[in-house]
Amino acid sequence: MRRSRKDGDSVDEERDSRRRRIVDSPSSPAEEPLVPYNDDEDDERRVLDHSGGAEEVGRRVETEEEDDDDDDDDDPYGRGSILDKSNHQVEVRRDCPYLDTVNRQVLDFDFERFCSVSLSNLNVYACLVCGKYYQGRGKKSHAYTHSLEAGHHVYINLRTEKVYCLPDGYEINDPSLDDIRYVLNPRFSREQVEQLDKNKQWSRALDGSDYLPGMVGLNNIQKTDFVNVTIQSLMRVTPLRNFFLIPENYQHCRSQLVHRFGELTRKIWHARNFKGQVSPHEFLQAVMKASKKRFRIGVQSEPVEFMSWLLNTLHTDLRISKKSSSIIHKCFQGELEVVKETQNKAISERKEGGGEHNGALKIMDGATENNNIGTETYRMPFLMLGLDLPEPPLFKDVMEKNIIPQVPMFNILKKFDGETVTTTVRPPARMRYRVTRLPQYLIVHMRRFTKNNFFREKNPTLVNFPVKNLELKDYIPLPAPTKENEKLRSKYDLIANIVHDGKPDEGFYRVFVQRKSEELWYEMQDLHVSETLPQMVALSEAYMQIYEQQQ
Repeated sequence: MRRSRKDGDSVDEERDSRRRRIVDSPSSPAEEPLVPYNDDEDDERRVLDHSGGAEEVGRRVETEEEDDDDDDDDDPYGRGSILDKSNHQVEVRRDCPYLDTVNRQVLDFDFERFCSVSLSNLNVYACLVCGKYYQGRGKKSHAYTHSLEAGHHVYINLRTEKVYCLPDGYEINDPSLDDIRYVLNPRFSREQVEQLDKNKQWSRALDGSDYLPGMVGLNNIQKTDFVNVTIQSLMRVTPLRNFFLIPENYQHCRSQLVHRFGELTRKIWHARNFKGQVSPHEFLQAVMKASKKRFRIGVQSEPVEFMSWLLNTLHTDLRISKKSSSIIHKCFQGELEVVKETQNKAISERKEGGGEHNGALKIMDGATENNNIGTETYRMPFLMLGLDLPEPPLFKDVMEKNIIPQVPMFNILKKFDGETVTTTVRPPARMRYRVTRLPQYLIVHMRRFTKNNFFREKNPTLVNFPVKNLELKDYIPLPAPTKENEKLRSKYDLIANIVHDGKPDEGFYRVFVQRKSEELWYEMQDLHVSETLPQMVALSEAYMQIYEQQQ
């Protein structure tokens, strides 16, 4: 039996209206199956799709039971629960039955924050029972799986510092966990920073050993002693240390190197560490990346090269504009006047060709010409001064032993008196240097190593230097103060002395540093820290030194 046109029209209208209702309605489970939730994937998609796609991703995840905790808000109403981004309540409890399973002995936050399974650095949690790092806390995440397999239930988010119980998913709010948060991210107030150099109190690690904040050993990961001695030396520079102890001073900076250096500084000076040493692993990774593997783990380098690179890179990353200064230049930058004498090739060729030259003095573009020698005078800033050691004797004495020569500090400082000539080979020139502005902290470097086509040699000459009251004005000419009432500050005290022991390619570095609160000297070699006498500091083969200007 055939259906009439009228019946057919009504059937078509009913089908169209049903189709419109399906299109206009929100996504139904039949059309769009729920994606298994992983809070890490959600986090990654939000970051990648920030141009507008994040709203759609967020809408899809709203139907899930789990939430991304990285953006949890504080409890505004004090109802014992907080709302996450997708309006889900995260229960906050104080009475977690698993808090006694937390094992502080195995916690170590010095290493890179990567999941031990997926090697991702997004949304990483530390298990407070075994100390391992896992990603996420959703039902398909590695931390959730670990909590079921191993029976470890307490986890801390390494970025937000919030503690959760898995697999239950509630947040733990207990003051007994605050010491873990302080170790994860040490904090200093400005008042605490000012009191650091007056503090004489020792701290105690979990294993019962005592340590001094600021005098902790640094782990030598593999041939990284050149980094350790440089860091330990810079930790004695008070303005630099105080600047990096407060993260607000450099929060505008995006450089990983700056933030890792700040973290390492806070860990070294923190008085509530779980152990008496620090591993600079994250800082070394940032150094490898920033230096494009010029300095890397497993390859020995010279501290002077690393110090020069580090100070220049930190300055470049910290400054806001090209003309602005930074804490690096305020501490270490001085100024030299350089007089450079070079042989004028054009005049030499003309003389050889029989051309006339009356020997008159000419001044061209700030340079002068006398006969065939051109003289150029200019000023240049410096962060450290290189001192040349006299050549050691070639022959042995009567006892068949090489005599180790000694030279006073003031003899090698004459290089900067404005009269002593230093000859350079490439390009051939005669240089004279004079200090025109002294820095607050003076870094000097003794050039002990020389390279030739066959091998590397070390100069064993001992430098006799004063530990206190190095008076520069008696040995090198210094500029008069710019202001009338200002006093010329030319006295310096030694605060750090880096030493090289052993053969040129097989030796190791150690450092002597002074603790200001008691004016005691300590010898540091990687993890080993011991008190020493000031007389022992002066007997060492000095390689690089930092002097502090007396105020």
